[in-house]
Amino acid sequence: MRGTKAAFYWIISILKKYEIPFQISGGLAAKIYGVRRELADIDIDVPEEQFKEILPEVKNYIIFGPRRYKDADWDLWLMTLCYKGQNIDIAGAHQTKIFNKNTKQWIRIKTNFSTAEIKEIFGMKVPVISKKDLIKYKKKLRREVDLTDLRKLGGV
Repeated sequence: MRGTKAAFYWIISILKKYEIPFQISGGLAAKIYGVRRELADIDIDVPEEQFKEILPEVKNYIIFGPRRYKDADWDLWLMTLCYKGQNIDIAGAHQTKIFNKNTKQWIRIKTNFSTAEIKEIFGMKVPVISKKDLIKYKKKLRREVDLTDLRKLGGV
C-alpha cells in the first residue's frame, strides 16, 4: 500500500522548511477539483534554481534526476522521488515546455504562483494550481488522462 498521505506531509514539510515556493499540480490537483481517479504521483511545481536546496534531505529517495526530462509530451527540469511507495514529481516551474497537441508545437508553460488557490489536502492547507490554469494546460496536452480529467472538470 502506498503511503500517499505520509509522502505528502514529508515533501511539503521539506519545502516549507526551506521556504521554497511551490504549488500542487497534475492529478492531485485534479482530484482536489473533484476528479475521481487513481492517483499516479504527487506533482509539485517549484523554481528550477531551488531544487538544489532540498537535495540533502531527499537524496536517498531520488529515482530520477534532478535533470532535464523530455518525452513526447514534456520537456522540463524534473526530480522524481519515491517515499513510502509513493512517487513524487518535483517539476520546474519556469522553464517547462509541453507539446501542444492542438497546434503541434512546443510551448512554454510558466507556473504563476500568484494565481494558486489555497486548498486543503490531507488536512493541510497548501497552494494548488488554479482550476483555470489546470484546465488550460490539460486542453493543450490532451493525453488520455487529460481528456478524462477535462470531462470531469468541465473543460470540454
